[in-house]
Amino acid sequence: MIEREEMPYDVVVVGGGPAGLATAIRLKQVDPELQVCVLEKGSEIGAHILSGATIDPKALDELLPTWREDGCPLAETPVTDNWHWHLTKKGKFSLPHIIQPPFMSNKGNYTGSLGNLCRWLAEQAEALEIEIFPGFPAAEILYDDAGAVIGVQTGDMGVDREGNPKGDYQPGMNLLGKYTVFCEGARGHLTKRLKAKYDLEANSQPQIYGIGIKELWDIPADRHVPGRVIHTQGWPMSENDAWGGGFLYHQANNQVALGFVTALDYKNPYIYPFEEFQRWKQHPEIRAILEGGKRVAYGARAINEGGWQSVPSLAFPGGVLAGCSAGFVNVPRIKGTHTAMKSGMLAAESIAAAIKAGREQDTLQDYDDAVRSSWIAKELKLVQNAEPMVAKWGGELGTILAGADMWLRTLFGFGLAKPMKHHTDASETQRADLYKPIAYPKPDGVISFDRLTSVSYSFTNHEEDQPVHLKLKDPSIPTAVNLPVYAGPEARYCPAGVYEFLDAGDGPKLQINAQNCVHCKTCDIKDPTQNIEWVTPEGGGGPNYPNM
Repeated sequence: MIEREEMPYDVVVVGGGPAGLATAIRLKQVDPELQVCVLEKGSEIGAHILSGATIDPKALDELLPTWREDGCPLAETPVTDNWHWHLTKKGKFSLPHIIQPPFMSNKGNYTGSLGNLCRWLAEQAEALEIEIFPGFPAAEILYDDAGAVIGVQTGDMGVDREGNPKGDYQPGMNLLGKYTVFCEGARGHLTKRLKAKYDLEANSQPQIYGIGIKELWDIPADRHVPGRVIHTQGWPMSENDAWGGGFLYHQANNQVALGFVTALDYKNPYIYPFEEFQRWKQHPEIRAILEGGKRVAYGARAINEGGWQSVPSLAFPGGVLAGCSAGFVNVPRIKGTHTAMKSGMLAAESIAAAIKAGREQDTLQDYDDAVRSSWIAKELKLVQNAEPMVAKWGGELGTILAGADMWLRTLFGFGLAKPMKHHTDASETQRADLYKPIAYPKPDGVISFDRLTSVSYSFTNHEEDQPVHLKLKDPSIPTAVNLPVYAGPEARYCPAGVYEFLDAGDGPKLQINAQNCVHCKTCDIKDPTQNIEWVTPEGGGGPNYPNM
């Protein structure tokens, strides 16, 4: 038995992203006497935050109304220009704004770094005497004898690859709370366990995802239009019976954030999301913006795409889910920061009221009810069939049907169909013998790049002598099933080159380069046999995103 330090709080918040920080701030606004802590697995707040990002300030206006005057970096670049392009292989045509529902407009929104927004929110939280612990991932959930969540345990530090304590070993701490808020982001490993333990998805569709791969570029001043927002669909995914889309946002200081999202329900196991992004950058319209510029950062992150029908039950004994742990992304708008923050604020209000009433470790059903009667629900219900319609009928017909469904819901309160169902992304992967390998072009080193060089721009670092945080439930499956049946898709869907099939002389073997991992969680989601489980590595490990 390991002796562990225990630290009691009123509320423990897991995750220092926008939802977690909004939760903590709102708790102290409601009751300044509450003792609140925030755990963040990254080396600093913002280190693991990656988003496009064009942000609707609706929740930020509610939480901190004077943010524009208080030095928030998001205020630097309001959206000034909004385009939606349908790409063909060599050209494009713009989709007129008039045919898109009003909520698709970016008027009043801002573009900038979500990581920097979180850094600023952390400063506001610390001014309210909220304790923030970066570099301390929540590794385990703590329960009482009745099965209620009573807090979390942080990961042990100083453990070698075989799990033995090293000379600098430090056991993780037990952080105890009257309530624990899980804001781990998309596909959080503790959230997965909570969903299973409390059957939180009993009345919802399974969550589905996209993989977003992003770069930051410094571009020539004469090509930079501050506040210009561009979204694309069509090519190159239209060539491979899959769907996704690109974004390019002109942000502050002659910098553009650009990236590509591939829906992870693709069937062809030869699809290579990283290479699809590289192809997209070579499109004449995109290349024209980037030429003469310089890439300065790279990263990737899974994105919730299930919509309203995939939101699980949000409350369970002793805790709640908020933010992308629950899945509040508005897929057509490519926005989720505002809904994530609002969910955290509603959680805070429910928790503060419960503690004031002398309660703890019970199920906060009023929080779940509050979310389902909030503007989060109203917004997400308008778009709940957009993703499944595109997934079912393809990029062109699916987009038309999705547009019609959104217009009907906006104008009349009903759509073309009832809320549609989802299948898990892993289950959608088909056998490799049904498809031909895809020949992707070699990188030119100017606009397109190789994967391992790209990973170096994520500034990822893990202590090499630590347990591998990518667990195989059955070590034989990658070579016995995934490679012969699905052509080893883990070597392609990972945007960081973590998985590599090598010739071991007596047959192939899977090598896991865990030190490359950027914590996107794609492997945990897309592995067709669901044999890979992502868990937190040693504290502070992973990417160190600047300005992402």
